[in-house]
Amino acid sequence: MAKALKSLKVKKGKKNQAIILMTPQGKTFNQKTARDLSKYKTIVLICGRYEGFDERIRDLVDMEISLGDFVLTGGEIPAMAVLDAVARLVPGVVGKSESLVQESFSENSLEYPQYTRPEIFNKKHVPKVLLSGHHANIEAWRKDEALKRTKKRRPDLLKT
Repeated sequence: MAKALKSLKVKKGKKNQAIILMTPQGKTFNQKTARDLSKYKTIVLICGRYEGFDERIRDLVDMEISLGDFVLTGGEIPAMAVLDAVARLVPGVVGKSESLVQESFSENSLEYPQYTRPEIFNKKHVPKVLLSGHHANIEAWRKDEALKRTKKRRPDLLKT
């Protein structure tokens, strides 16, 4: 691994880059970490397999990241999740950057409910306010629904 990092011309502590060890012992990955990582020019994700890696590799990394309190056979799937979460925050990756502002975890809340066509599905209607065309009322409804959803499903987010 030391040789691989050297060949990539990356080094622990180097400005504008991060060497990350994917491990269940790391800091739990979240949206804030994804935002922070999206500002780096270079990110190297190191994935262990089965029992992991030699303990001494920890001296070569800037941080250790975990997806949560569970164990997988390797770090590849968590690395893909980190990659996807970070990449979509890089300017130009997502078509409309405004859509990144009103999604789950962007403001310590869950996202408001989404509705598509048809207008009636299984006897359930799209809320009338969403069909009104009144942007201020729609925005107020979305904020209110996001807050309700967060209080019900993830009240821990509101504490932060």
